[in-house]
Amino acid sequence: MTRINTRASLIKHLANDRQLRRYGDIRDLLPGPDNPTPLVRVNRVTPPDLQLFLKLEWLNPFGSVKDRTAAHLLAGLVERGELADAQLVEASSGNTGIALAALAAHMGVQLTVTIPDGVPEEKKTLLRMLGAEVWETPDDLCPVDHPKDGAIALARSLVASDTGTRYVMADQYENYDNVRAHYETTGPEIWRQTNGHLQYFLAGLGTGGTITGAGRFLKEQDPTIRVIGIEPQAGHRIPGLRSFKEAKPPGILDWTLIDDVIQVDDDPAYDVTERLFREEGFIVGPSTGAVVHAASQLGAGGNEVAVGISADSGLKYMSYFAERLGDEGLPTV
Repeated sequence: MTRINTRASLIKHLANDRQLRRYGDIRDLLPGPDNPTPLVRVNRVTPPDLQLFLKLEWLNPFGSVKDRTAAHLLAGLVERGELADAQLVEASSGNTGIALAALAAHMGVQLTVTIPDGVPEEKKTLLRMLGAEVWETPDDLCPVDHPKDGAIALARSLVASDTGTRYVMADQYENYDNVRAHYETTGPEIWRQTNGHLQYFLAGLGTGGTITGAGRFLKEQDPTIRVIGIEPQAGHRIPGLRSFKEAKPPGILDWTLIDDVIQVDDDPAYDVTERLFREEGFIVGPSTGAVVHAASQLGAGGNEVAVGISADSGLKYMSYFAERLGDEGLPTV
């Protein structure tokens, strides 16, 4: 057997091979129609006549559905030449910031993330570990009519500032590359994985990119598919989702694609999240609990299929879960 004794020949010998799950770069794990995230059925938590499948976006390389968004946002900035001699800034409740930080680290681009101060400490730590500068923003930073938009206001003020540093904002709330990410990847993946046999698509209302991009693609294939948005209560504690009673609707959100909005309070979202852990083995964040709770309200028949977005991992919310468990979370003697 010929011995491989040079680095160049080793790299050539160990080329990317998806079948063997061997990759030359963490970015090669980013999802797409030829490399989809899994679709897994919920078997115990939902009513027996509901066929609900969750798209497990927490199995993406940087841990959330926002990996797709971040990759497309950065690609667009590079294509337009906007990142030249600039630092990147983004407002995020954590997931987009984490994915941007990981990708920016590969590119040698400095990232500043403005983030609401109530976001779990686990996310802030991940951002700092990835080299991002983290600016926490209290809710009173912006006008009272949209008190949850303080992080966005701060990020935009950096772009407009004259500090000697040129900032470019990825702007996931207004940048159509966010929608394109899900139109080109999430939607086609779901269509192929279900063989086109689905009646409902459910996603939380956040930036609007997932529900608009994937929803548009799915409705173009079959206009009868019902697109369901999940909205939290005002003052909620479900990071990644937005209540439009306290936050301005994003510019990229296309309401004409959404057939219904189901309101979900914190308690049922966290109750269902706990059940998903204990009865299904799904280590998911609270937005997934909100999606599954909403799906259970659909009244779908036994032959109908629903697909919901499971946006991220519960590992980012351990501090939240510990508070909720209280004495139950203490070890027994």
